[in-house]
Amino acid sequence: MTITVVRSVLFMLWFAVVTTVMSVVFLPVVVLPRRATVWMARTWCRLTLAGLKICAGLDFEVRGFVPKGGVIVASKHMTMWDTLALYLLLDDPAMVTKRELFRIPFYGWFLKSAGSIAVNREGHAGALRALTVSAQKVIAAGRPVLIFPEGTRKKPGTKPDYKAGVAGLYNQLGVACAPVALNSGLYWTGPGGFLKKRGKVIVEFLPLIPAGLKRTAFMQTLQSRIEGATASLLREATTLPPE
Repeated sequence: MTITVVRSVLFMLWFAVVTTVMSVVFLPVVVLPRRATVWMARTWCRLTLAGLKICAGLDFEVRGFVPKGGVIVASKHMTMWDTLALYLLLDDPAMVTKRELFRIPFYGWFLKSAGSIAVNREGHAGALRALTVSAQKVIAAGRPVLIFPEGTRKKPGTKPDYKAGVAGLYNQLGVACAPVALNSGLYWTGPGGFLKKRGKVIVEFLPLIPAGLKRTAFMQTLQSRIEGATASLLREATTLPPE
């Protein structure tokens, strides 16, 4: 059994205990004001990332300026780490999440209570209208909307597949968009993402894309910025020392 596997097992034990205890102890927050669930969720994220650092030797670095207020934050998505870190780094974001996750006991209840936005990925125009209505309320409250434009996790180096939904949301909301690049997929690997390699994930907030661009220009700008910066972060990452 390699050191990486041992570290990964220790982290999974940490994660399982923290998640189980918090899910049971803090279940009543789902009937309290939303801020109670947000506090619980951020605490869970902090403890999970702390466990990664302590058990697996996996830390992270933030680059660029973290956006504030009512903007769209569009991020590359490689692993579960992305949702944890971005939820913690941003100021009370509303995460656009596939509707199926809301049906998961405990996890889905907390997602809904925290103010996440459910999206039906097969709903087309109707789904975009529902997404826009929910997002408008979030923006009006001065909160960011967090979306993963490719709609699913992508392994490092995989051909990008940006969905049109992010452009529709950008045009309908009329606000700036903050692209985000990262390289978490180099460290959160293996079947089911079980292996956690020692190192440092880098998440980089890129310059804002101003409101008002045409649909095609926006999509080209968003994809080129995210993919270019992500490729740079992947190249920069140092090779792990032999175990």
